[in-house]
Amino acid sequence: MASAIAAKLMALSTLRRKQAKNFTVRICTMESDLEFSCEVKWKGKDLFDLVCRTLGLRETWFFGLQYEIKDTVAWLKMDKKVLDQEVPKEEPIILHFLAKFYPEDAEEELVQDATQHLFFLQVKNKILEEEIHCPPEASVLLASYAVHAKYGDYDAKLHKPGFLSQEELLPKRVFNLYQMTAEMWEERITACYAEHRGRTRDEAEMEYLKIAQDLDMYGVNYFFIRNKKGTDLLLGVDALGLHIYEPHNRLTPKCSFPWNEIRNISYSEKEFAIKPLYKKTNVFKFNSSRLRVNKLILQLCIGNHDLFVRRRRVDCLEVQQMKAQAKEERARKQLERQRLEREKQREKHLREEAERARDDLERRLRQLKEEADMANEALMRSEQTADLLAEKAQIAEEEAQLLAQKAAEAGLETQRIKVRALRGQEERRAMEQKMLEAEMLALKMAEESERRAKEAEQLKQDLQEARESERRAKNKLLEITSQAVGPVTPPLADLMPQDLSFSRENLSFDFKDTDMKRLSMEIEKEKVEYMEKSKHLQEQLNELKTEIESLKLKERETPLDILHNQNTEQGTSKHSNFKKVSMAYTFKSIIVNFKQLVYAHCMLK
Repeated sequence: MASAIAAKLMALSTLRRKQAKNFTVRICTMESDLEFSCEVKWKGKDLFDLVCRTLGLRETWFFGLQYEIKDTVAWLKMDKKVLDQEVPKEEPIILHFLAKFYPEDAEEELVQDATQHLFFLQVKNKILEEEIHCPPEASVLLASYAVHAKYGDYDAKLHKPGFLSQEELLPKRVFNLYQMTAEMWEERITACYAEHRGRTRDEAEMEYLKIAQDLDMYGVNYFFIRNKKGTDLLLGVDALGLHIYEPHNRLTPKCSFPWNEIRNISYSEKEFAIKPLYKKTNVFKFNSSRLRVNKLILQLCIGNHDLFVRRRRVDCLEVQQMKAQAKEERARKQLERQRLEREKQREKHLREEAERARDDLERRLRQLKEEADMANEALMRSEQTADLLAEKAQIAEEEAQLLAQKAAEAGLETQRIKVRALRGQEERRAMEQKMLEAEMLALKMAEESERRAKEAEQLKQDLQEARESERRAKNKLLEITSQAVGPVTPPLADLMPQDLSFSRENLSFDFKDTDMKRLSMEIEKEKVEYMEKSKHLQEQLNELKTEIESLKLKERETPLDILHNQNTEQGTSKHSNFKKVSMAYTFKSIIVNFKQLVYAHCMLK
């Protein structure tokens, strides 16, 4: 009975598995999450292609689908079924769409804007999460380009203090390293942001990547390994080659193996062997304790080496087509941007004219208002004046009546005066006597006036004689000065020699091999331009470092900060060491080739 029930249950489970033909996958990108319904028979490549088509991505060779497994990560294999791999079994199955391989030169290799944007988001996230060590001054400059990519050109009217308060722009390590508030950091970021005017979002993101790709930890995948002696080390795998680090120093490798100098990487069980191109160089062997990590190291080595070789070959037709389309698209965007800029200028001009017209109307309105106020005031004054005149007229009428009354009283008084005049004959005679005395005094004053008039006439004559004497003296002085002046000297220009000439016999040049010279000049020009850009970037970083150096708290420096400062003082870095290694291998290859030529020459003899 029990066996029959068990058989029925197994049959039901088998039937359910046959019926379940689809499963759900959630793809987490740096911007959003996508869900897909996948068939059971799908391989990793089927799901990966679907995601790339959905994102509109054609540069698929940089990316992969990553998932977490126990205490490490793994990448979905393209040639195996999705469900046959060690992906999480709970639905939806969560996979992360991330960049698996990094370019050597982002500006040269990243063609699509979508690819560039995904790299920008991933590198920015790694810097903020401190998976890539970034110096404070470079962090500020990178933050300014990230702000420009999000907000466009700086506008003081829109981007007021505090507009970055909710943005995560700098690693927490940088905040803790200085005695600076968020407002002080925002002020410095905004100052750099304002200098990026005129760039598009894509250009700002590319400038971000160009600075970030020079960081020592950019694009490096680290793995704990042990050498043959059992010493703990770190293996770094990136686009340039393999690097061996000490566990406490992830910035500067102890030694490096460029991809073009590696003949073979062999893997057996847990041991790796890096065989250099030249047989006399020692083979470097190391091992890792976990099988999954070994598989991951092997995948990254194969993928990075394939891309390294691919970069040094002629682009395939697909890439050539993508680059041509990208070039046309950039040219179209440039024309569109110029057109928009012209439209903005025209709109700005029209807006300024409208503002001027509005200001004129407002000024005219103010004038009319002032004139109306003045008219109202004048009207009020006229009304007050009319009231005052009416009041004065009434008063004048009353005064006229009073004067008429006084006139009548004056007539009566006149009559009384006449009567008194008749009685005052003696007083009249006395008055006549006084009048005679006044006439005598007037005669005396008339005589005195005549005397003074004669004196004034005499003074006028003396003044005329003095002026005549002055005129004669001036004429005499003019005669004397005209006799004292000598002949005029010829102008200086007449004394200059007129027979000067310049010989151009020594100014002739003989140019040969013009094509080579022109090519050399172009190379030199490009070199100068690159050096100027690098110099400008370095000056900008040094200026930022100088501004904030006085506020640094030395005791809060991390070991990587101390190592970075030491490398900066010594002028060493991962890139400089890698260049030394490459030059050494190149020199060695030249010697080997020379020996082979000498040997062949001897054999021919």
